[in-house]
Amino acid sequence: MDKLEHSNNDAAWERKTLEKLLFSALDEQRARRRWGIAFKALGFAYLLVVLVAVVDWGNGPEHQERHTALVNLTGVIEAKGEANAENLVAALDSAFEEKNVAGVILRINSPGGSPVQAGIINDEIRRLRQKYPDKPLYAVVEDMCASGGYFVAAAADKIYVNKASIVGSIGVLMDGFGFTGLMDKVGVERRLLTAGENKGFLDPFSPQAPQHKAHAQMLLDDIHRQFIDVVKTGRGKRLKETPEMFSGLMWTGTQSVQMGLADDFGSVDSVARDVIKAEKVLDYSVKDNIAERFAKRLGASTFAGFWKGFSERASGVSLR
Repeated sequence: MDKLEHSNNDAAWERKTLEKLLFSALDEQRARRRWGIAFKALGFAYLLVVLVAVVDWGNGPEHQERHTALVNLTGVIEAKGEANAENLVAALDSAFEEKNVAGVILRINSPGGSPVQAGIINDEIRRLRQKYPDKPLYAVVEDMCASGGYFVAAAADKIYVNKASIVGSIGVLMDGFGFTGLMDKVGVERRLLTAGENKGFLDPFSPQAPQHKAHAQMLLDDIHRQFIDVVKTGRGKRLKETPEMFSGLMWTGTQSVQMGLADDFGSVDSVARDVIKAEKVLDYSVKDNIAERFAKRLGASTFAGFWKGFSERASGVSLR
């Protein structure tokens, strides 16, 4: 009898122990599931916050008020850069189309760049000014508005500068390098085959041909004339022309006002408040998408810029 009772007690103890282990495992599994749900919820909340922070959600309540539209032109004007015609034109179109925009400010801080990109932006500004005659567009210069930057600014109703701004550089350049002397010294032979006698135009590894230099100068002179025409058309009788005005020189903001290259002194805030009479300023500039912003934060853009410079040979005409 004692053996049977002892056996029953052992079985009961094993059953209870097994039950405790099973319940403990179930509790642990439930706890892991709860923590998993909590971490997923936190991750989702984090992504939601990031999304709200980086995405321009379009017309919000602030767009329903009368305001000044701001469009930024920053950096070198080039097709693959941030300051490209596609982005600038899209931003300008949005600003002019918004019915509650009282006026548009184009804030410029640029050393210049592509004459084609600058020309496209200039043409669009003039088109929009004709389409929306009651909406003025003012260019506000910060540190620099040189060359291609001024090509764009010339289309504005008025140009406002800081006294220490750098303005002008109305000229065109085409730069490069010649390696023929170095190649001779190290014993490198250039083997260039072309179909078309001028296909090797300004090849940096070949001696510069006089006819190629003359043709390049003709191209530069033609684009320079276009630049001068744009400035004269945009500024009109306000220009006080001097022999140096279109020579490629730059001037301070104070000098540019005296020469008629600019109209007055002002900042984004002062022009919005005192000229447009709409103190509230909303930025209409085209922003990078989410992937581009994350890439820049992680430094991917630095690598991309290095690789671009390493793999491509710059040979274009520049308003800089």
